[in-house]
Amino acid sequence: MNSKWLVSLCLTLYLVIGLSDNARAAVFSPETFTLKNGMQVVVIPNHRVPVVTHMVWYAVGSADEGPGESGIAHLLEHLMFKGTPRFPDGEFSALVARNGGQENAFTSTDYTAYHQSVARSRLELVMELEADRMTNLVLSDDMVSTERLVVLEERRSRVDNNPSAILREQANAALYLNYPYRRPVIGWEHEIRALDHQAIINFYRRWYAPNNAILVVAGDITAEALRPLAEKYYGVIPRADTPLRSRPVEPPQRAEREVTYYDDRVRQPVWQRTYIAPSYQTGETKYAYGLEVLADVLGGGATSRLYKALIINDKLAIGTGAYYAADRLGPGVFTLYASPRPGVSMAQIEAAITAEIEKIMAEGITDKELKRSVRAMKASAVYARDSLSTGARVLGAALTTGQTIEDVESWPERIAALSTADVLSAAQTVFDKQRSVTSLLLPKEEE
Repeated sequence: MNSKWLVSLCLTLYLVIGLSDNARAAVFSPETFTLKNGMQVVVIPNHRVPVVTHMVWYAVGSADEGPGESGIAHLLEHLMFKGTPRFPDGEFSALVARNGGQENAFTSTDYTAYHQSVARSRLELVMELEADRMTNLVLSDDMVSTERLVVLEERRSRVDNNPSAILREQANAALYLNYPYRRPVIGWEHEIRALDHQAIINFYRRWYAPNNAILVVAGDITAEALRPLAEKYYGVIPRADTPLRSRPVEPPQRAEREVTYYDDRVRQPVWQRTYIAPSYQTGETKYAYGLEVLADVLGGGATSRLYKALIINDKLAIGTGAYYAADRLGPGVFTLYASPRPGVSMAQIEAAITAEIEKIMAEGITDKELKRSVRAMKASAVYARDSLSTGARVLGAALTTGQTIEDVESWPERIAALSTADVLSAAQTVFDKQRSVTSLLLPKEEE
């Protein structure tokens, strides 16, 4: 149930925005209103089928945890399914299933979300269920102990038994000197074991409130039809005195770092370099859109520079790419990676990728590359509105990380307005090895 679906909002936006040159008509055209208790409601009408996706997003994630509490946001996400006095343990999921629905939840660094997909006629039921557990969750020591074991097993299977996940966790801890993104969302094992009943209840009461939540409903519904239901179930919940999201500042980074992990389970070595980068909310935010295009030009597929150089021309790698994560309250990341062919060293991979970076830094990108990249971002969104969940996920993630609906709706205009000089400026801002971590995944026998 931990969030793995979203590598970055900008990558999702490639798939969901920019259907035509008329950006206003091309995005999600959501309707929105705010309840008296401060809960924002967003509606994305889509009347193709009589189905809706119902999502409640809380503006709290792993980066909001206190010292020694890593993993508490994710553990609480699990415990939210344990029940209330009205709907005891297991009844929530049973009711959704009996009514033909699907449900799940996920936790990330900046948000926690709960979602159900049901027939339009069952929307009121899931609203009643979700509103009930917003403030009425009941936990016992036994429930916490049992679910803690579930999370520890999840950590063992997803992290401890996965060499690439181990390296990713260690590299992430090295990338951020002070910012809480350095902690894993699932938590450090020793801190998960120490989380107790009272700490979890305190976290729940601190953050779970209507004024710290966003309701997003997409599908066969309108704002006019949803408003009375939202007022009936969510509007009656009192607002709470939730704290401000206070985050430490990442200090200047002055030394490049390298993290190497050897494991005899590794079958395919990987080279990766991740740079601290601006996000939509932190740092030199004006470069965020240029970095999206830069990631596409450098490593966005078979026409990208890295693919041509490392796979087609020099035949050094079996896979390569780049991605940029801007959808964060805190600093973003820009990552380059490659998996070498047999017999190719990591030094050769690094030299080839460095050469491509230097070309970008010296010459920028071409007009042809810029146009192709922007066109590809828009073309890939043609079928996005057929999805009942994509818009809800994009808007929920955006709104809980400091963006507005206007920011999402104007994304195509901002991308289309970029020049090659803008992309070059973005590259010159991010490609500083002193603000990076190079991570290597190698078989143990190469140690």
